[in-house]
Amino acid sequence: MISTLFDAMPSEWKLVRIKDIFNLYKGTTPSTKVPEYWNGNIPFVTPTDITALKHSNHVFLERTSKYLTEKGLKSKRLKLVPRNSLLVTTRATIGECAINKIEVAINQGIVALIPKDHNKIDVLFYYYLIQIMKSYLKGLAGGSTYKEISLKRLSEIQIPMPPLDEQRKIAKILYTVDMAIAKTEAVISKIEELRRALLDYLMTHGIGHKDYKETEIGKIPKEWKVVKIGDVAKIDTEPIRPKPGEKYYYIGLEDIESETGRILKDENELIDGSQIKSTKYVFSKEHVLYGRLRPYLNKVALPTRDGICSTDILPVLPNKNLILREYLAYLMRLPRFVEWATSRMKGTNHPRISSRDLLEYKIPLPPIDEQKKIVEIISSVERLRDIELQKKEQLMALKTQLMNLLLTGKVRVKDLSIN
Repeated sequence: MISTLFDAMPSEWKLVRIKDIFNLYKGTTPSTKVPEYWNGNIPFVTPTDITALKHSNHVFLERTSKYLTEKGLKSKRLKLVPRNSLLVTTRATIGECAINKIEVAINQGIVALIPKDHNKIDVLFYYYLIQIMKSYLKGLAGGSTYKEISLKRLSEIQIPMPPLDEQRKIAKILYTVDMAIAKTEAVISKIEELRRALLDYLMTHGIGHKDYKETEIGKIPKEWKVVKIGDVAKIDTEPIRPKPGEKYYYIGLEDIESETGRILKDENELIDGSQIKSTKYVFSKEHVLYGRLRPYLNKVALPTRDGICSTDILPVLPNKNLILREYLAYLMRLPRFVEWATSRMKGTNHPRISSRDLLEYKIPLPPIDEQKKIVEIISSVERLRDIELQKKEQLMALKTQLMNLLLTGKVRVKDLSIN
């Protein structure tokens, strides 16, 4: 079995089966009903540990969420997977992988690819190779309850084996990009931490105040007021039934990013009314779009153009003489508002907060001039974050392109000098 990815493989590269260069080992799970099997000092890897690394863009596994005792290990005759093996998820979640930097035990959703000879293969190269084969691996999976690749089928898959020096160079290039992505993510995380801290402080202390007063929502500057959202804004739900043949800018709840409120759909992306089912709400760039379905998702957006949205999104129209829409959006993204909205949601399968409850929420209201200053400070931090987010997206695109070129041999690096 071989993926069509490698149809144009260079003649110097060998074609081998996974079992020719790796020993394969599949784990299992000791009984969770026996307490003395657990909370020991032996790392026990589950697919969750591997997918967590993926989300943080890390390659190497150095800790796990669960640990076994010696008794737990022996109860299932589990083997310890040696360091620098390739751990691949093969059940339900298929094709995610990590390289373990510590000896570990693994569960039944993971197969360890243990190199037969480190002098012939670079594990990091095969880490990246598995990533571009993910769709192929999923296509090989069988099963009704859980999709799974059998150990035998996995072992027979044919993969390229470039000369070791070329493997190392390819791995080095891709890992360098991964490290750049990880550093960018760390910067984004720090900026986001700063943004949250500033937001929380400015929404309660304001700018340059010395005198404060106690209110029903806590201590706020003496000059500020406490008002309900309904005193300064209204829920503006103008219904529309999209017509076939007409184009619309449509935003669904899935198009709003949690926490940041970024609209993930390009503002020039229009769709025909025939593709939009049921009644929607009209919005303009003067509205705040609030996701009322599962309010704990914290989806609050500021549209930059007119359009229509899902009825799970409430268009909130601020009174511009009293409150800036940006200031209102920031308030609605605060953790305390999200917690309050979550406590008010009703419904089991599709929990929502009502318009009436939303309008009753009490907020601190500074003068418009101070709102503008607060918004500008937070916006400047968000602009920094957005620059880094764009940088990350560019790096991710670069990585994908390099993987498809280097791992298939379409572009060679054998003569490239890399330290």
